Amino acid sequence: MMSLGMFVFELITLPFQEMQQDIGWRFPTASRIGKRPARQFLGPDDETITLSGVLFPEELTGGERELALVRAMADEGKAYPLIAGTGDIYGVFVIEALKVTRQLFYVDGSARRLEFTLSLKREDDEQVDQLGQVYAAF
Repeated sequence: MMSLGMFVFELITLPFQEMQQDIGWRFPTASRIGKRPARQFLGPDDETITLSGVLFPEELTGGERELALVRAMADEGKAYPLIAGTGDIYGVFVIEALKVTRQLFYVDGSARRLEFTLSLKREDDEQVDQLGQVYAAF
């Protein structure tokens, strides 16, 4: 499906069902007397990619372990290349937020259903020296 650094989004890890991409461009304005404000193109603005999905850890997908790995990546504060399974390179992204909703609990308190939303923010592509590593500590 996609990879963020060395973390691969696939059925057995964190399969997402939706990908939302928000791209912006900067056009600051300057006020003018008797005319509409003048706009000047300054280049690209923030780009955010949001991945969301539902996990069923006991049946089909990854679960708490994979979410913990993504959280550990976010805790590093590093940027990771985001590459689609088709080979398309989206750029270098940091993990800005991870939201997890747990539902349908077993007797021991573990969830049978987990919903997640992962928010990624694009960094400057020139900052490849700040790329993070994915460790197999889990």
